[in-house]
Order: sequence, then structure tokens, then C-alpha cells
Amino acid sequence: MTQQSVEPRTAADDAGDGSRVPAGRSWLDRYFHISRRGSTVSREVRGGITTFMAMAYILLLNPLILSGKDAAGDTMGQKALITATAFAAAFTTLLMGFVGKVPLALAAGLSVSGVLSSQVAPEMTWPQAMGMCVMYGAVIMLLVVTGLREMIMNAIPLALKHGITMGIGLFIALIGFYKSGFVHQGKATPLALGPAGELAGWPVLLFAGTLLLIFMLQARNIPGAILIGIVSGTVVAAVLNATGVIDTGQWANGAPELHGSAVSMPDFSLFGDVEFGGWGKVGAMTVGMIVFTLVLAGFFDAMATIIGVGTEADLADDKGRMPGLSKALFIDGAGGAIGGVAGGSGQTVFIESATGVGEGARTGLASVVTGLFFAACLFFTPVTAIVPQEVASAALVVIGAMMLMNARHVDWADRATAIPVFLTVVLMPFTYTITTGVAAGVISYVAIKAAQGKAREIGAFMWGLTVVFLIYFALHPIEAWLGVH
Repeated sequence: MTQQSVEPRTAADDAGDGSRVPAGRSWLDRYFHISRRGSTVSREVRGGITTFMAMAYILLLNPLILSGKDAAGDTMGQKALITATAFAAAFTTLLMGFVGKVPLALAAGLSVSGVLSSQVAPEMTWPQAMGMCVMYGAVIMLLVVTGLREMIMNAIPLALKHGITMGIGLFIALIGFYKSGFVHQGKATPLALGPAGELAGWPVLLFAGTLLLIFMLQARNIPGAILIGIVSGTVVAAVLNATGVIDTGQWANGAPELHGSAVSMPDFSLFGDVEFGGWGKVGAMTVGMIVFTLVLAGFFDAMATIIGVGTEADLADDKGRMPGLSKALFIDGAGGAIGGVAGGSGQTVFIESATGVGEGARTGLASVVTGLFFAACLFFTPVTAIVPQEVASAALVVIGAMMLMNARHVDWADRATAIPVFLTVVLMPFTYTITTGVAAGVISYVAIKAAQGKAREIGAFMWGLTVVFLIYFALHPIEAWLGVH
């Protein structure tokens, strides 16, 4: 992208008091420092709309991931989940715009939602799972305030950070293939192609077609490729359903058709449905590991994303420092708690914010625009709900593929790096838990470094994590030895 010319920042600019701004500027310009950052109101609006278009798919995918049953056999309604997803994204993105004043948009983190769906919900109720989101958000905010977040980021090897991102991507892709019906639990094998070793029905073929379309659009660098693919797949699904080509009963989550008006009042039934405690059957150790896993899931990408997008926007200096960084990190942490209270999973900064920056966004005004669009979606839940699960699943696979591109940053010739990354990546989808992949990666990294006589390179934090994860793997025999059930 073409870099924009930016006036040198001042302490007043970073403080956001609007001083030293040329006379005659509007209050909007003074508040967001639009002119100082080399932008215009029209660029900010265009950038905010572009960012929304690039990440609007979350309104479909997050409810899909969180659609399963909890330990009590209960589910959260699709309309309520769409409302919670839109509200939390709107609130946190507006907060980032008005307070952080940077062009960063937030929404439900797919990695966090994946942990909630696969690891948390099977152990407890959905309200308790959302309570876990509030807890992990509070932990991240505490880490930001104390300065520990940057210390932890620096302590974990970069290769493992990339491995965690890749593993989560492969995990999300597996969910997409399974939700679409492309992958089934086989009779003779753990997984199989379709229900009987072959694809069955039009819906799964529509998934494959939507997936290929998105990949083709991305290969041509067309903005909003994921959203275009989802809309196109939904239109085709609606036509096939209306003409009777596909039987209504073949769709996984109901026929793609609009029932009643396209506009409706939002369903806030999940808002505030949060529980803390009642975890007696789960155990304190398991609760601690769940919170730790959620912190990991929502932790690693945020700082790199914030700095990366900030650099693209010419907001970061040569040392990676960016005005309002501490505020941005704090709001990102608060997103975990806000998402939990809303009932829509923890919120985190989206890399799709870079698409808005590419359109000229440089200030928090772009985030305000994006947030307002998410807020408007609260009243169009019926339109969002018609997207078939098979079509939305294609976007999950695409996101997984994008996250796997971090492989280019890994030195595969170095076994001390390659083995821990390999274990991290493959064990997440193979065991259907993110924690297991992270634990295996950390333990193997420390063990190999120690075997190479490089124990001093490991660091106290990594040694501490290794002890925690060894206890995690040995928890069952330890409980049996202590007589704890």
C-alpha cells in the first residue's frame, strides 16, 4: 500500500487533548487528530466501511461455533447469539475508536469461541462459560496494567507464538469441515469423507463451491472476499431451496429462507446471563486451566495485530511504539469481559482492520464507523439468520488457511524450533483442545533446549509454564494418588 504523509506527533497528540491543532478545524478533526495523521473524514469513513465488510462474517461464524450444547444439554438461540455478537463487536469497537483513537476493530475471537465450544461448554453451563470469559478478560486487563503482558509476550519464543496461531487455524478449519458435513465421524476410521466415504447432498457441494469461490477471490486480491463468498453462497442456496432442488430437511440449521420481516428487534436474552461459581464437579485445577487457555487463546495475536496495523497506518515509530498502545491493549483485554457479559464470547482486535488502513484509515473515527455498522446489524438479525451452516462453514476453513500462513515465519531446519511447533499445531485439532497443543509445544521446547545444553536461554517464565503443563498432563494420576475424585 502507499504510505501516507504524516505530521510528526507530539505529546499533546498522544494525550488526545487537541492542542496545537490549526484553527478552523472541526471538533471531529481535533478529537481524532485527522489532519495531523494525514487523513480526511471521507478516508476514515471509507476505511471504516471497508473494515466492517471484511469482518462482517463474524456475525455468522460466531453463532455457528457457539451453537452446541453445554454440559446440561442446553443451547443458546441463534437470534440471541447474533444479537450478542453484533452488540459486543459494536460496543468494543466504538470504545476503541473513542478512547483508543486508533483504526482497530474488535469482534468475537474465533479462537476464544473455539475453546468455549470444545473445552468449556462440555464441562459446565453456558452462563458459567461466559463467566470464564469475564474472568480471562479481567486477567488480561490486570496484565496490561501491571506491564506483565509485554513481559510475557517477550518470554514466549516467537516460533511458538506462530505455532499457536497455526494450530488454532487448523483447529478452526476442522470445525468448518465438520460443521459443513464434508468431514464425518467414520465407521471404520475416526474421520471420513462424508457420512459413508463420499459427499452426500447438495448442501455439502454448496460448501465446497463457496470455499473455492472465496479462495479464488482472495487469489485476485478482491476486498471483502469472505463476505462476497458468503453472500453468493447464500443466494444460490436460497434459489436451490425455493426451486425444490434441495429438500428443506437436508439443511443442517434450517432452510435458507426469510420468515417474516427482514427487520426485527434484537434479542438480548443472553445479556448478563453470567454465572461465577458452581464449579464443584469440575474442580479448581480444571477451572484454572480453562481460564489459562482462554487467556492464551485471546492473548497472542492481539499485540502483534495492534502493532502491525499501527505500523501500516504510520502510527508506530521505528521501535514499534504507538500512541495509545496501552489504551488499545487494555480495551482488547476488556473485550473479554464485555463479550462474556453480552453472551457472545471474548472480543479481540481483528487483523481485518488492516483492510480499512489500506483504504486510508488512520484514526479512531474509522473504528467508530465500523462500530456503528455492527450496531445497525442488531436490527437485521432475520437476514443474517438465513445463511446456511454449510455456507458459513466455508469461511471457517478460509480463516484457518489464513492463520496457517504463519508457517513461513518458522525455521523448519532447526529441530529445536520445528518439533515444538509441529506438536503445537497438530495436537490442537487431533485432540480437539487448544490447551493440549500449547502444553506439548512448551514442554517439548524446554526439554529440547535443555538437551542441547541451552537451559539458560529458556527463561524462568517458560520453566514455570512447563511445570504447570506437566501437572496438567499428570493431573489424573496425581488425583488418583491423592485420593481426589
